[in-house]
Amino acid sequence: MHIPVLLHQAVDALAIKPEGTYVDATFGRGGHSSLILSRLSEHGRLIAFDRDPDAVVAGEAITDKRFSILHGDFSGMQSVLQNLGVTEIDGVLLDLGVSSPQLDDSARGFSFRSTGPLDMRMDTSNGQTAADWLATVTEDRLAWVIKTYGEERFAKRIARAIVMERTKRSIVTAAQLAGIVAAVINTRQREIIKHPATRTFQAIRIYLNRELEELSQVLPQCVALLNSGGRLVVISFHSLEDRMVKQFMRAAATADDLPRGVPLRERELQRFSRQTLHIIGKAVHPGELEITGNARARSAVMRVAERMAFNG
Repeated sequence: MHIPVLLHQAVDALAIKPEGTYVDATFGRGGHSSLILSRLSEHGRLIAFDRDPDAVVAGEAITDKRFSILHGDFSGMQSVLQNLGVTEIDGVLLDLGVSSPQLDDSARGFSFRSTGPLDMRMDTSNGQTAADWLATVTEDRLAWVIKTYGEERFAKRIARAIVMERTKRSIVTAAQLAGIVAAVINTRQREIIKHPATRTFQAIRIYLNRELEELSQVLPQCVALLNSGGRLVVISFHSLEDRMVKQFMRAAATADDLPRGVPLRERELQRFSRQTLHIIGKAVHPGELEITGNARARSAVMRVAERMAFNG
């Protein structure tokens, strides 16, 4: 079962208009979507996206005529919506990262606790598996990925161990990869409670699924689609994601150019010539009660911004 993080806080932040049009860009198992639908009138509309075929199957089981779900990356949101005749929306929710069903399904290979194949693709119908990538990637490139996307200080040591291990046998299961990393980083070296392979798994997953690139591409599309007063709500679970969202919202709220050195492919966030967003409140974190009931919520950060009135 997937427990949606910051469920009521996120949907409240959308400030739902009963007859409005909304986008749930990360359907998952529909927790947020269900609550959004409960606040729409018969004239409202909710369009969901998900790149995971299993999530799309779950969404297609919803028979509500106000709801539709599309299979694909949310980086293509604007063009897909335009093809549907939708050029303006009243709110969009991005709940980033992986869902509980993805983590708990051994066949997906997202978790270091998994004994299944090392897949890690969010879209199992497309792309290279983690096992295939690890079989050919260079040591330097692997170390860069683990360092950049996992913020792992033992990245070079881990990359070297992985490359050495693959000369002996293919690395095809999540358990194999977790064991290699754990052998490199013992509990005395890491002064945190997390499993030693957490950052490595996270880094490979983010890289293979182009998660930061996807996010950088969709954020300006969200702003372009929003009506005046429409809300952008983003829930992040990784510091790199949250940093990108924070910088994007600040740049759009101050009409400043984006800060130099932001590592975004082809600077997808673009430059804003005028103020386009108003930041709503401060970053929101789950409370102790929610974290107690759902430990995976502990790293969540939610940021909210509202589209300013159009000029001219």
